[in-house]
Amino acid sequence: MLIKTLKTEKLETYVYDTRSEMGKAAAKEAARAINEILKEKEFANVIFAAAPSQNEMLASLLNEDIDFSRVNAFHMDEYVGLGIEDGASFARYLSDHIFSLAGFASVNLIPAKNDIETACEKYTELLEKFRPDVVCMGIGENGHIAFNDPPVADFNDPKVIKEVQLDEICRMQQVHDGCFPSIDKVPKYALTLTIPTLMSAKYLICTVPAITKANAVEAMLFGKYGEICPATSLRTHSGAKMFLDRDSASKVI
Repeated sequence: MLIKTLKTEKLETYVYDTRSEMGKAAAKEAARAINEILKEKEFANVIFAAAPSQNEMLASLLNEDIDFSRVNAFHMDEYVGLGIEDGASFARYLSDHIFSLAGFASVNLIPAKNDIETACEKYTELLEKFRPDVVCMGIGENGHIAFNDPPVADFNDPKVIKEVQLDEICRMQQVHDGCFPSIDKVPKYALTLTIPTLMSAKYLICTVPAITKANAVEAMLFGKYGEICPATSLRTHSGAKMFLDRDSASKVI
């Protein structure tokens, strides 16, 4: 059940009673956005986030009426040194949850195990050729989007993708999410699409469940705009919509 709607500048936010309802609603909006793009051109270019916060949305997206054979799939960020064969990699998460389950036109993974400079160059070329149309994303406990943590976030970043050092809050979130047993096991570096790359898409669908995100949601919607909370960038995007459950919205409803 939809229990509240909010509008912060251009960002529309929808609060649902349960995490399951939130995921289904976010998936319907993502499907609508993808199908709007497919009315305009042959292929849609969609960037996906990899995190437990996306579980319900991705599961529901597979049940939506989308011609995945006309969708080019991209992934948003990856730990340096990890690839699809590594269980904790974002490539593996996305393969398990959607990339191997839908017949995409193409699946384009960030090659974070290779030479990093070359990997960034090649992924930049790819996204300049296949410019993003839709981004399915979340936000972090520190307000990050992708791996643009407050210390490295840049709303005017000239790069498409870059290597970053992850801050401790971000790394600890991976432990909270059950992705790693302890913070010393979480990689310290990652490759991430930059904020301007994410913001360049026509549609942003942001799915944010759980009480652990309540402070970040409050800062995002009502805190100071700027890199101190990278997610505030969504407030300026006319195609951005955020979906919350009762827990993540507990400080704004």
